[in-house]
Amino acid sequence: MVKFGRIFTGLLAAAPVALFCGPAEAQAPAPAKLSQYDYWGAYSYKAQGKTVCYILSTPVKQEPASVKHGDNFFLISRRSSGKLSFEPQFMAGYELKPQSHVVVTVGAKSFNLFTKGNSAWVEGEKQEAELLAAMRGGSTMAIKAVSKRGTDTSYSYSLKGISAALKAVQKCK
Repeated sequence: MVKFGRIFTGLLAAAPVALFCGPAEAQAPAPAKLSQYDYWGAYSYKAQGKTVCYILSTPVKQEPASVKHGDNFFLISRRSSGKLSFEPQFMAGYELKPQSHVVVTVGAKSFNLFTKGNSAWVEGEKQEAELLAAMRGGSTMAIKAVSKRGTDTSYSYSLKGISAALKAVQKCK
């Protein structure tokens, strides 16, 4: 089972660091943008003497149009310990329904992500690898989530540029 925040809860280039870190970490420098690859940006930041590298994208479409979605992101962070691996994460601009699942679909493959707060993760490294393989081979990704209030939401992401962005964070040190 995935441990919450085993890498980090998530720092986003467009959001203040204080949103995702404790008060002591809020003084950390803002993430540095390494490069932009079509719809995916590559970023890094220093935390506790280590460099954390990740890519992120924002949805190209959000439904329903009648609700406030907040800032939504899909990010993939590179683990710094052990073998090279990546951790995909959906971050909603609102609290997700407790004990619900976020469904990520790429092509004909769907993945259930477990939720906590405003984030969702894949359960285990095998599913992470399968999701990443589908994303590398796909052109679009659909996400369905349910808010704490019970509102069904959906998001579309372009996968154009994801392979190049992942290559960039593989080299990030």
